[in-house]
Amino acid sequence: MEFDEVATPVPGPDQTTRQRVVRSILVEGPSTAAALAVRLDLTPAAVRRHLDQLVEDGSVEAREPRSQAVRGRGRPAKLFALTETGRDGFDQKYDDLAAQALRFLAETGGEDAVRAFAERRVAFVEERFGALSAAEPHLSPAEVLARIFTDEGYAASVRQLPVVGEQLCQQHCPVSHVAHEFPQLCEAETAAISRVLDHHVQRLATIAHGDGVCTTCIPATAPTSPGSTNEQANEKERVTR
Repeated sequence: MEFDEVATPVPGPDQTTRQRVVRSILVEGPSTAAALAVRLDLTPAAVRRHLDQLVEDGSVEAREPRSQAVRGRGRPAKLFALTETGRDGFDQKYDDLAAQALRFLAETGGEDAVRAFAERRVAFVEERFGALSAAEPHLSPAEVLARIFTDEGYAASVRQLPVVGEQLCQQHCPVSHVAHEFPQLCEAETAAISRVLDHHVQRLATIAHGDGVCTTCIPATAPTSPGSTNEQANEKERVTR
């Protein structure tokens, strides 16, 4: 007896373009419709049509820009960011299982066991940092970290900050849903970054707590006085607004 082969559905042109829009926001962070149009070589009208559908689906949400700087006539353009629903399609199929496992670990081994697990999970940072730095000496420490985290699914990049140094931006976090309940995962990442750089770094925002991107400020040099620490903190706050 012969059976007809069941064909795998092929995404239509609209769905494929919509996926490009979602991935662009994932990689580049919250974006305006105009920026997406340029980045994806689409017309602004086409981008807005896809954004309207994504907002209706709950995959994307429109946000007011933080900066209140004057932008000419009219209101500042809205930023479109991924929601938790929008992130669900990116490496988060086993969130419930992971959360259950960590709850069990917390119940049976306590907070120390959860913290030990979190530190073990980010061991890749210290394992790879030295070798990659030596192999790619033209990269800054922040750029080395971005490479490492990107390889682990974080879609990381680096922003140059005036006065302060650099900002490590992780546009995606494979464990953000779980980290919302278990912040030890975020804390372990920050601690690992501090150890490989041999000085304190400041986590400014996390996807796990509702921000559009995880950002970590990496000073050009370690602060040498309380005054310089305060100046850096003020600059970080100004830059991330």
